[in-house]
Amino acid sequence: MRIFVTGSSGVIGKRVVPLLTRSGHQVTALVHSPPKRVELQRVGAATVEADIFNVDALRAALQGHEVVINLATHMPSSSARMFLPRAWHENDRIRRFGAANIVQAAVACGVQRLIQESFALVYPDRGDAWIDETVAIEPAHYNRSVADAETAAARFTDTGRAGVVLRFAAFYGPDARHLKDLMRMVRHGFAPLLGPSESFIPSVSHDDAANAVMAALQLPAGVYNVSDDEPVRHREYVNALAEAMQVSRPKLPPAWAAALAGSLGRTMSRSLRLSNRKLRQASAWSPRFPSVRDGWPATIAAMRNAATTEAHAA
Repeated sequence: MRIFVTGSSGVIGKRVVPLLTRSGHQVTALVHSPPKRVELQRVGAATVEADIFNVDALRAALQGHEVVINLATHMPSSSARMFLPRAWHENDRIRRFGAANIVQAAVACGVQRLIQESFALVYPDRGDAWIDETVAIEPAHYNRSVADAETAAARFTDTGRAGVVLRFAAFYGPDARHLKDLMRMVRHGFAPLLGPSESFIPSVSHDDAANAVMAALQLPAGVYNVSDDEPVRHREYVNALAEAMQVSRPKLPPAWAAALAGSLGRTMSRSLRLSNRKLRQASAWSPRFPSVRDGWPATIAAMRNAATTEAHAA
């Protein structure tokens, strides 16, 4: 198929594009940085520049494509900046207006399938209960634009095409910026994971997330949770990370501290025991890492190998 990818240089996109080209698809990647353009062309993708806030430019770029994979985001540059409301402004623009423009252009160009990145942190706190796709989302102030992107995908489906929304759990991987921030804190004996220690946190590795995008090429229209099999509680999450790092178990902030961090803090404190059953039943996808208990050691090892390789290259 001819597939158009936005967010092609992000942590998921840069994994998805090589998977697509190796599978024989013709990929066009939206890119703005010359170095990223070279990297994408090296793995067999064509590249194009287009402004996702310009529908006419998108129409020109999307001509002849059968599938659009929209992974475009603009995350805050550090874990600390995540707590600044203005740091989410560009991400909100992309989700609210960029996603709508992509749908408008895709429909006009005859695209038949749209895969839209979304996030599971919009679900409400459900304690120990499992959360499937029938649970109504409750976005917080900082992530309410997630619902706008999902609404755009639903409009695409309403035209008789296949709109697939992937609600990703919390990402982790060796190139995750927030994980590096968390590891620095854990080394100092503290983990800034807000909320009750018994709250569940769902996770998914970058590689497992990329493979879910590949599975979405064949999925029926609808919403799918993308998570590992076994969400763990906050305390177990940081303990398993500390064990993989071979350091002491860190302290967690008191549960009441979440209220001091605004809507992001309240969202992070939610207990989200996410179920991936729908995706697993509708496709051959399954996570390589059933939980972070399995994923942390592999991630830490990959980070150490990358650091060693970089040191030798220098």
